[in-house]
Amino acid sequence: MIGFKAKFRLATIVVLSIGVALVAIYDLLKPISNGCTMTYMYPTYIPISAPKSLSSSKYGLYLYHEGWKQIDFDEHLKQLNGVPVLFIPGNGGSYKQVRSLAAESDRAYQGGPPEPMLYQEASLMYEGFEIDETNIPILNQYARRLDWFAVDLEGEHSAMDGQVLEEHTEYVVHAINRILDQYKESQDARVKEGAVESGSLPNSVILVGHSMGGFVARAAVVHPNLRKSAVETILTLSAPHQSPPLALQPSLGHYFEYINQEWRKGYKVQNSRAGAQLSRVIVISISGGGNDYQIRSKLEYLDGIVPTTHGFMISSMGVKNVWLSMEHQVILWCNQLVVQVSHTLLSLVDPETGHPTSGPRKRLAIFTKMLQSGMPGSLSGRSDFHQQSPRLPLQKGRNFFGSVRKNITACPSKIRWSDEGLERDLYIKTPTVTILAMDGRRRWLDIKELGSDGRTNFVLVTNLLPCYGVRLHLWPEKGTSMSNSPLSKRVVEVTSRIVQVPSGPAPRQIEPGSQTEQPPPSAVFWLDPKDMHGFRFLTISVAPSPTVSGRPPPAASMAVGQFFNPEEGRKEFSPKSLLLSVFSQKDIFIKEDHPIVMNITFSINLGLLPATVSLETTGCGIKKSGLPVEEAGDMNSGRLCKLRCFPPVALAWDPASGLNMFPNLNSRTIEVDSSPALWSSTQGSEQTNVLLLVDPHCSYKTSAAVSLTASARRFMLLYNSQIVGFSFSVVFFALMRQANAWELSFPVPSLLSAVESNLRMPLPFLSLAISPVLIALFYSYLSSKPLPSVGSFFVVSMICYLIANGTVIVLVLTTLILSHLVARIHVFFKTRWRWWILDLSTSFFSFKVTRVINANPSLATSLLAIVLVYFVHPALGLLILVFSHVLCCHHALCSFLTASSEARAEDLFGFGSGIKKIESEVGLPVDDHSSSSPDSTRSYGDTQLEMFHHRHGLLILYLLCLLMFLPSLVAWLERLSMSHNFPWLLDSMLCMGIILHSICNSKPEFNVFFQIPGTRGYEIRQGFVYMIAGYCCYLWGLDLAPYKAFYAIAAIGVVSFIFRIMERRNRNSRKHSHRH
Repeated sequence: MIGFKAKFRLATIVVLSIGVALVAIYDLLKPISNGCTMTYMYPTYIPISAPKSLSSSKYGLYLYHEGWKQIDFDEHLKQLNGVPVLFIPGNGGSYKQVRSLAAESDRAYQGGPPEPMLYQEASLMYEGFEIDETNIPILNQYARRLDWFAVDLEGEHSAMDGQVLEEHTEYVVHAINRILDQYKESQDARVKEGAVESGSLPNSVILVGHSMGGFVARAAVVHPNLRKSAVETILTLSAPHQSPPLALQPSLGHYFEYINQEWRKGYKVQNSRAGAQLSRVIVISISGGGNDYQIRSKLEYLDGIVPTTHGFMISSMGVKNVWLSMEHQVILWCNQLVVQVSHTLLSLVDPETGHPTSGPRKRLAIFTKMLQSGMPGSLSGRSDFHQQSPRLPLQKGRNFFGSVRKNITACPSKIRWSDEGLERDLYIKTPTVTILAMDGRRRWLDIKELGSDGRTNFVLVTNLLPCYGVRLHLWPEKGTSMSNSPLSKRVVEVTSRIVQVPSGPAPRQIEPGSQTEQPPPSAVFWLDPKDMHGFRFLTISVAPSPTVSGRPPPAASMAVGQFFNPEEGRKEFSPKSLLLSVFSQKDIFIKEDHPIVMNITFSINLGLLPATVSLETTGCGIKKSGLPVEEAGDMNSGRLCKLRCFPPVALAWDPASGLNMFPNLNSRTIEVDSSPALWSSTQGSEQTNVLLLVDPHCSYKTSAAVSLTASARRFMLLYNSQIVGFSFSVVFFALMRQANAWELSFPVPSLLSAVESNLRMPLPFLSLAISPVLIALFYSYLSSKPLPSVGSFFVVSMICYLIANGTVIVLVLTTLILSHLVARIHVFFKTRWRWWILDLSTSFFSFKVTRVINANPSLATSLLAIVLVYFVHPALGLLILVFSHVLCCHHALCSFLTASSEARAEDLFGFGSGIKKIESEVGLPVDDHSSSSPDSTRSYGDTQLEMFHHRHGLLILYLLCLLMFLPSLVAWLERLSMSHNFPWLLDSMLCMGIILHSICNSKPEFNVFFQIPGTRGYEIRQGFVYMIAGYCCYLWGLDLAPYKAFYAIAAIGVVSFIFRIMERRNRNSRKHSHRH
């Protein structure tokens, strides 16, 4: 009987699990504001005929055409001569989702490349591998348009079934070959009509895959039927690469492992077929960021699959000109991203050949230049952030001045500023310089004087365009003009070091020439001591104000620069303050004349505990302006502070999601799509650094409060696979407790009691919950893998284990309530209308088939389950298995309840010693250990109760297996009307092992798992095996591969079956020897 403390312990865990789940669901259902602009188009889809040799016509291939006019399909196909791009939809997606990308690509081709903004481009250095970007041409017009194709995969759910995923891969390979053949057919048709063809045919297709379509694109590259060099460029949008988003079905997880292993082998063995194919393939993965609830950034990594010399992963929040986090489907139509991707793909086309650039290094350089921001990701990611600013790309072996002049790009020669007006130069005497208008002046800053007292870094934030609006130079000495020959060789223009950052909407001007609110900064410029070494002065030159139609321009220009000490801007939110901020937030006050760069460290990663960061302006120096106190006070609390303080910008860096930028930060929940506290996480991922660019003239009150709903959502999204794997370990540990009790001749405890016993402190919980975590850390240490942060990894693993216990407890309680309810109804009617039930059961059991099944129920259900597992679907076989255990549990429980009620009402009904006879007649199982004596009623009922507890434990185990296959069953039912294929052999074999486990462990007396041949007394008990299986499931859960729990159950089933056969043979041989 479970006591009060045990009940309270179980209730607490259940409340925790249900509470986290409900809060997470509530946050998931809330609408998301992403800031994306809708893309519009006039779509037309032209079907591409399939060759007669193709046996399956289930899928289709289409060519997209943009335009509202009706066209002749055959004539349009005849003029096909662009660059082929194939779009692959994802899980449940449609081929029509290509329309946004295709429409914007057509507009981008007609409009031409965007005008260069002259900001600093992204670094092209990858772990010692340097990509030369000087050969990347600056285009005035794109060489050739993109021909967008799309495969129609019938909206099948490829994320739920491995077989569907493999069939999609096979059809995509056929589609690629068919597209290349179509270009040959179109050229032959034009030549036949007398056209002169000078260009060559395309020999490769660019693949663009969304969601599971991105993985299908990679799988197609290593498919044996793909033509050589038919795919050289892959762009994926919110696509999982490391593992499936729901790693439930074994074949699905196995297919991911197989494809990833083929890619790894291809890069290791270059002389193989896969190696030759992959050596020219570039893979770019774009993630949707934190708003993508379906695919986490952790799954979209290319680390360990594609080397950095052949691809990279970037979050949409870090994509240049986008800087937005978006939902899973929004990434297909978000105009900011679609436009950038369209120009990127068009930039791949070589103007000389009209085909995509052949060199993989050059293609990677184009992707880097077009997608990545010039802001270094590590700028805010380390404690020594002031030493991680953008470096002047110095070359070893060169003097400083020569290397700088060679590698820093000056402004274009067409942008010339006159040296007139040098007499109006301004000499700044304070560490902070402010520019509020385009005044045509040059400001001199003495680096030696202003950079003293630890102010070794310089930062400038501005909304002026580099070269067009502002120019910056480093001078070794004071001069009057850069035209002086000796000095000009030593003056370095560093304007190209200005990095673009996202900016919010510019404020509106009330009337021409009037002052407006401070505009948001759109660029940042950074110099550290190494960059300024050898120079004495820094000049900031601002262009004069242009006039348009005789009217003055809007007064919305700003630039604020400062020499500052990075150590003065450090603030930290401790773990205690973050956890307490759920109830009461902590405020940090930033006084005026503070550093322009504030480095705030969150000790707990914002990917695990997203925090709402508020930045409230409390003052802007007006009280020091000499105005009356009353008027100054009103101004401080009014809009005039907005005229003086520029809107803050937040830069959050995370190893998983990269750089995240948040413009116009007033009050916003900062969330990074990281994956902390996982087994594969690295040291340093347990915290997040946020860099704030704030106006030094103003004072602020900064507060951070952890969002409880967002934290619950992030937790369930990040660790759901871990919780599923732990659920199997909880059930195995409970079965271990039952097996040990039977072995020691103790009553078999209920599954609920076994789960509660395993949660007791200290020994059960320490050995079952904490030991696997220590084993995982020890394995990482021995295998030289990066160790996660021990503290966060341990805490999160314990929370996941408790939630897994809560999930199992809810499942156990639900089945227990239903079992008792049905059994009591059954017993009630049986005891009231016993003779009518006996007559009905007698007529029913008189059938021959019924007698055979009744004599061997386990064999009959097992055979039916095996047939369904191998020839229909594994889930149906598991359903039969679960149903058979439901019946066994029902019979055992009915026998127990009947025995209890008969014993209490023996005089009323007169059943007495005929209980076993009644149970046998009604068809309920009779246990061999029970006695038929009148005094054995209690032992018989207890035996049936123990049988129920044992069967109920197995029922929960098999029910979890069935739930793992439910998504695959849904995908199978959707395809049932189109075609039928046999299940994957791997799934069928594993489910066969589960059926064998059911046959060999249906009774608690089957407690010997294996006996070492030739020995006596050396036995491996079932309890020990269940404990090992629980540890394995725990480790597989930490590895985010819960589907591998099927391997443990199947292995136990196969070994048990083999041992039962050996045991029976030994028994028969002994009987034969006795006869002789």
